Parts: sequence; structure tokens; C-alpha cells
Amino acid sequence: MAKFSGLSKEEGHKKRGKTGVLLVNLGTPDEATPSAVRRYLAEFLADPRVVEIPKLIWMLILHGIILRVRPAKSAALYQQVWTEDGSPLMDITKRQTKKLAEHFEGSEDISVKFCMRYGQPSVASTLKEMHKEGIDKLVVLPLYPQYAAPTTASAFDAIAKELMTWRYLPALHFINTYHDNPDFIDALAASITKDFELNGQPQKLVLSYHGMPERNLHLGDPYYCFCKITTKLLVEKLGLTEEQYITTFQSRFGKAKWLTPYTDATMESLPKDGITDIAVVCPAFSADCLETLEEIAGENRLIFEEAGGKQFRYIAALNDNDDHIQMMANIVKPYL
Repeated sequence: MAKFSGLSKEEGHKKRGKTGVLLVNLGTPDEATPSAVRRYLAEFLADPRVVEIPKLIWMLILHGIILRVRPAKSAALYQQVWTEDGSPLMDITKRQTKKLAEHFEGSEDISVKFCMRYGQPSVASTLKEMHKEGIDKLVVLPLYPQYAAPTTASAFDAIAKELMTWRYLPALHFINTYHDNPDFIDALAASITKDFELNGQPQKLVLSYHGMPERNLHLGDPYYCFCKITTKLLVEKLGLTEEQYITTFQSRFGKAKWLTPYTDATMESLPKDGITDIAVVCPAFSADCLETLEEIAGENRLIFEEAGGKQFRYIAALNDNDDHIQMMANIVKPYL
């Protein structure tokens, strides 16, 4: 019997050995135009993780009503926050990725990339690039501090869908939450403390998290509880009393009851209770975007001021702050 001589060069597998670090954020339209927003919303709102309504009924509502009316209105809002560098979320996520890649500079075995769950660069296209680079280990960090099925789990769905097409799967570590990570809490506390030192401590710190239907909580989604834990750890770090802060939830959609108290309703009620000096921070957002820049720093500021508020300031998301990048590096390091 002829001795087996091994695979030929042509038959051999490409040498692998790289570790891929993939940052995932929600996404953004390519342009602040109705057509671009329509494409984005069509993908975003068609995700069954985002809208849990029977598909046939929801598709009729989505394509028959929402995508005919909402894109123009949303595009007008995006235009208010768009910059020379385009979408703030896209620009900031690029900078975060660049800084994290620089943190691991010198190691040829680590590839750092980002993708968007909706829009571009897509999860599938980015994973295909990493596959060509020869990754055999993948560490995924969704940039949602508090786990939620419509965000974190949806990111996992998209990754799993692409990996189902691969013959050789990489070792996978999916980081599903970092709501109580000490480095995350420290970075938030440092950002808020810096603001207090520059502008003085407000009567009340408002911690506004992205909203979610209350039904999700009753079905077992831990998002609400994780938000409350983030708040608890953060205010303990800041040394705030119960009278000095409040946790609220923003960005409601539809007629169902969402997590309360609502941010906009709180903005209206605070001045009536004698609270006219506030600072607002959004601990559920890793990068500033439409929901922080327009909804909070714009719309909710106006609600507060029209209700009699005197001093309103928005404390920026952690964005590409050095301690935020260090936090990301510390989270992924054990899996490299």
C-alpha cells in the first residue's frame, strides 16, 4: 500500500490562527434622506426581535403605513445631528474601532473590526472579511451595555446566520452584557464627575435608558433589571442619595405600555416639583446617536425648559474616551 504523503499545497487548508475582535452596534442610515432612512427602517423594523407582532399583520402595517410616513419625518431628525463626517454613530464607532485596534497594535494575530446590525457594514460582509483573513477564534462585543433581546440577541442571530454558511467554524465567545462591569461603571462615573466639576452638581441626575415594551420584562428579558443594576452601582460610585437621581426610559414607539417612568414625562414633571437644574446621562448608549443628540439633548431639553426648567445639560456618551476603549480591551483580553 502506498504511503500517505499528506495533502498537496493546492489541497491544503489555508493556515489560520488569527483572533477576530468584532464590535457590533445597532446601525444608521447611509444618508439623512427619506430613501436611505426607508431602507434602514425596512431592515430594522422587520426584525422579529425588535417587533414581536405576528409577521403577516406587522408586514402589512410596516409597508402599508409606517414606511410611507415615517422615513421623511425621521430623515428630518437625522439631518439635525448629521455632521461633515456623516452619521455620528458611524463616525464614533469607526473611531472606537481604530483606537481599540491601536491598543492591540504589534500583534499580527488580532484583527479588530466593527459592523452594524442594520445597514452597513453588515454583520455578514464583515464576518466574510474576517474569514478571508484567517480567523479561527472570534470574540464578539455588542456595544449594548445592558443585555436586551431586541439588541444583543438580535446581534447574535445575525452572527449565527452567517456562521451557518461556514464549513469551518471559529471558536466563538459572545459577550452578552457588561452592565455591571467595574471598568464600565468607573468610566461612566469619571465622565459624570468631570461634568460636575466643570458645571457644578445639578439638583438631580437623570439616567435615561432606551425604552422597551413592559411586556418584554414579563416574558423574561433582564434588560430592566440590568439597567437598575447599572444605576445602583453608578450612584454608589458617585455617592448620590436617592433624592439626587432618577432612572427613566426614553424612545417609546407604538401604543403599548413601555418601561416607566418615561423620560419625556419626567422632563415635564420635574420643574413642577421644584427641580429646575438637571444633568442627563444615557448609560445604555456606547456612542452618541439620534436618540441621545436629538431626542435627549434636543427634544427633551425643550420639554424641560417649556415646563419651567432653567438648567439642562446632556452628558455625552462614553464614545471614544480612552477609559472606554480600555474597558473594551479589558473585556475582550481574557478571550484572546
